[in-house]
Amino acid sequence: MTYFPDYVIPDAGDYASEYFERLGKAAATVDRAAINKASRLVLETTQAGKRIYSCGNGGSAAIANHLVCDCLKGIRSDTTLRPKVHSFSTTVELITAIVNDIGSEEMFAFQLESMAEGGDLLIAISSSGTSPNIVRTLELARSMGVRTIAMTGFTGGRSRELADASLHVTCENYGMIEDVHQSLMHILAQHVRHSNLDDPARLGQLKF
Repeated sequence: MTYFPDYVIPDAGDYASEYFERLGKAAATVDRAAINKASRLVLETTQAGKRIYSCGNGGSAAIANHLVCDCLKGIRSDTTLRPKVHSFSTTVELITAIVNDIGSEEMFAFQLESMAEGGDLLIAISSSGTSPNIVRTLELARSMGVRTIAMTGFTGGRSRELADASLHVTCENYGMIEDVHQSLMHILAQHVRHSNLDDPARLGQLKF
């Protein structure tokens, strides 16, 4: 098996053309029924007044943090929904204290155990799906009755198996996987919002 790019493409425009072509193919591999299930989980959690938590490492941390904006401010705008959303990837002081004093695998799990309760929702983002701190947090969530969505790539690892809704991208390029994960985050937030607008007749008139 070879991974993109497996040869030199001198022209950046040509590189972009092939990248976008492969990106579209990667996005097409995500199970649409799983996306629908994930959207329902976000909506049901919000309607129940429960909390949504996100986490991820590296580029996935950026997506987890961005998710707070789109799922809190975005979903709330022009709806009666009041999402409660928090990213475990956002506070460097707390993260470094947990890693230093307890261990890296507890980076997110310690926060989940401290803050979450049954009926809450965890959205875990991991390109490999094998990151020990992500797997540990998903396992803990299951034991606590916290429902889960996992966004993964490559083989999906253990994270793909643990999640209630598995949004898996069949791809071996980190950038493309993260691009699709970012799109999935936007899709979930926008679909929940669009489906619950105060005035659905204004859908085509609103700026997003």
